[in-house]
Amino acid sequence: MTTAAAGTPDTVSNAAATPDAELPYAELGLKGEEYARIVDILGRRPTAAELAMYSVMWSEHCSYKSSKKHLSQFGDKTTEAMREHLLVGIGQNAGVVDIGDGWAVTFKVESHNHPSFVEPYQGAATGVGGIVRDIISMGARPVAVMDQLRFGAIDHPDTQRVVHGVVSGVGGYGNSLGLPNIGGETEFDASYQRNPLVNALCVGVMRHEDIHLANAEGAGNKVVLFGARTGGDGIGGASILASETFDEDKPSKRPSVQVGDPFMEKVLIECCLELFAARVVEGIQDLGAAGISCATSELASNGDGGMHVDLEKVLLRDPTLTAGEILMSESQERMMAVVAPDKLEQFLAITSRWDVETAVIGEVTGTGRLTIDHHGQRIVDVDPKTVAHEGPVYDRPYATPAWQDVLNADDAANLPRPVSLEEVREQALRLLTSPNLASKSWVTDQYDRYVQGNTAMAQPDDAGVIRVDEASGLGVAIATDANGRYTKLDPYTGAQQALAEAYRNVATVGARPAAVTDCLNFGSPEDPDAMWQLVQAITGLADACQELGVPVTGGNVSLYNSTLAGEVGQGHIDASINPTPVVGVLGVLDDVAHATPSGWSQAGREVYLLGTTRTELSGSVWAGVIHDHLGGRPPAVDLDAERALARVLVDAAAGGLAHAAHDLSSGGLMQSLTDAVLRYGVGAGLDLAELTGRDGIDLTTALFAESGARALMAVNEGREQDLLRLAEAHGVPVLRLGTTHDGDLTLGEGLTFTVSELREAHEGTLREYFA
Repeated sequence: MTTAAAGTPDTVSNAAATPDAELPYAELGLKGEEYARIVDILGRRPTAAELAMYSVMWSEHCSYKSSKKHLSQFGDKTTEAMREHLLVGIGQNAGVVDIGDGWAVTFKVESHNHPSFVEPYQGAATGVGGIVRDIISMGARPVAVMDQLRFGAIDHPDTQRVVHGVVSGVGGYGNSLGLPNIGGETEFDASYQRNPLVNALCVGVMRHEDIHLANAEGAGNKVVLFGARTGGDGIGGASILASETFDEDKPSKRPSVQVGDPFMEKVLIECCLELFAARVVEGIQDLGAAGISCATSELASNGDGGMHVDLEKVLLRDPTLTAGEILMSESQERMMAVVAPDKLEQFLAITSRWDVETAVIGEVTGTGRLTIDHHGQRIVDVDPKTVAHEGPVYDRPYATPAWQDVLNADDAANLPRPVSLEEVREQALRLLTSPNLASKSWVTDQYDRYVQGNTAMAQPDDAGVIRVDEASGLGVAIATDANGRYTKLDPYTGAQQALAEAYRNVATVGARPAAVTDCLNFGSPEDPDAMWQLVQAITGLADACQELGVPVTGGNVSLYNSTLAGEVGQGHIDASINPTPVVGVLGVLDDVAHATPSGWSQAGREVYLLGTTRTELSGSVWAGVIHDHLGGRPPAVDLDAERALARVLVDAAAGGLAHAAHDLSSGGLMQSLTDAVLRYGVGAGLDLAELTGRDGIDLTTALFAESGARALMAVNEGREQDLLRLAEAHGVPVLRLGTTHDGDLTLGEGLTFTVSELREAHEGTLREYFA
């Protein structure tokens, strides 16, 4: 990329002197009006290097230009009460929550979707690496990761390639870092066929005084780049891939995916933590999407001055890289620090001790400008705010899709239901073997869930639980959930359902829900249908967070997930993936020793159902698997009922009432009973007659409906009356179903499942396809 004579860099002075030179802005993903705005901002055409910076920083992935207007709802709807325990909110690398006793937890989820289709192993691996570096940059020690995965149809020929690559990438990188993978999701649907979703979450812990923000302040402070060398891998990778639908006929939309080195990242973690502990850095910024372009512009924009960089001082793996390529490279395992001159020697001594390559590439200035020279030639001279934070903000048109009403009118209540117990039994086993309800042990067995020794719970429990303080047992629980089928039927309700389920899962293990992170995976913002889905989901999530009193601390938006059918265009019901707002909820446990497991481990425990079951089969797994049906409206969300249920679950755990608890969600009661039985191989004798009578439902609905605000609980011996009083105090309906025993799962006369057949049905599907 050059607009000067061969071998001559495109300097600022050259740009001013050649206003009519043509630049390949469209190839870099910029629209004509965006390029014109850059020219207006600069008062001249951009240099090739400036164009590279603006193109990646104004991409959808980095600037949120289509969603920023609507994402402001999260801040606008955060009340003072919700901010009580929020130490760092939206706008930094990750949010930080006060969990008590001077401890703070930071957590965030991000996407690496499109790179994971192009190159599944590296796409997934570098997705994990990127979110871990976000956590490091806050001053925290990463303590756990989670993954939220969505793949195409399980029997599609390409699904094998993507699944094996992604699962190996997530496990290979996380295991090598020594971070436990404590939970997540793995689902299959044809809508994700050419658009797998790979969302990764990381959680870190720190003391309050160790929180660091990424700002470039203090004229004369040095700008230091350290970690891996900069190479040609991932040039414009995530930022371009995730910002426009790519096409096999356009190689420019398929740049190289970043290549990760988890062992380098492990060293970088320890090096950064020592740098923070030694108090030798003013701030650290990770280099992820947009690389040096992002780190320099964001650090300078967040600071109170400017920054100057000498680009030739960047250590390179490939000496042939142009200035623009150096700026755009998304090579992994790199960090940028701001260091006071009197602490530079100590900084360099620490990085040297960790054998981390380091280069002082510039310094903070008082000019308010970001200037970059390459071998003495000025190639960038911009106001960093215009690059990092003042990019275009679009008010995209959106409208209810033409097909939405027809979809909602096709209610699953009209589908035929089984008329005999044998047919009920056959359908139950079909559901248990279906890809989205079957055990994910083939995936999770490839992850180390207990490394570091602080994992109190992990999959298949309802939430992952990590001990933070060994002395007191203080810890956190995290659950992530999404339901693309619900969200397609009603994006407002679907987003709220994702929050409600994650909130419920955290409470089920006994943790007090405290904060939210989200990753919003949607179609093209230039499609009014997909844009409507996004706006509705954001609004629904913001409203529900406000009502439940849990703030959104940060997250990610992934758009242009629109390659399902290739030739299918805007306005088609299948133009995009099922809209998938992934919601992660963080909860606090005073002592992780009191966390409630999801399955019962002893016979003789009374089993209760908390909550009410309604005839809500639309969007259910039953409708999808048995009838290949998606239509109607998803289960209603009752946030008051969710809050009341959570209080019962948390108090039951703290008070020693709960022997085991498991939420009801996908697959309904039958799935939860199966999970509870198979967790430790202990059966139960139950009778559903009182349930069907009380709630006015048939057996199919009792077993397979997916009504919210429900949970199973097995109660410790002698504490049954305590549970009944607790449920009554909070207005939560409660019903005794039966007792655990050393035998089969019986659901009334004539409906019995042996533990062995449940295990065979539940655990064989993914291994059959992928092992």
